[in-house]
Amino acid sequence: MTYSLIDNNKYMSNAHKRQSVLRPIMIDLEAVSEVTGLSESTIQSLIRADEFPKPRKASARRTCWLLREIEEWAESRPVSDLLPPPNTATGGRNGKPKARNALLVTQDAPID
Repeated sequence: MTYSLIDNNKYMSNAHKRQSVLRPIMIDLEAVSEVTGLSESTIQSLIRADEFPKPRKASARRTCWLLREIEEWAESRPVSDLLPPPNTATGGRNGKPKARNALLVTQDAPID
């Protein structure tokens, strides 16, 4: 096995470097949830309703999804015409800023 010098004079095998560059083909339910932003239970509900790609058998006891199918499903989703609620722009409740003790500095006020 060959090794290459990387940052901070640490060595990493070429096989390990290839793994970090490769894009996964199959991902598990936890990764599907992370990639889509949907909860695992929502994904399972969508699968039962035939509205989400079904998992594939990776082995006798493991199922995974093809990343390509998840991406195609995401791209096929309709564009939303719903705007975010007005109170989410500032991050606070009822449109109020979260920081209550913020110091307001104007051009007229000298800064010491």
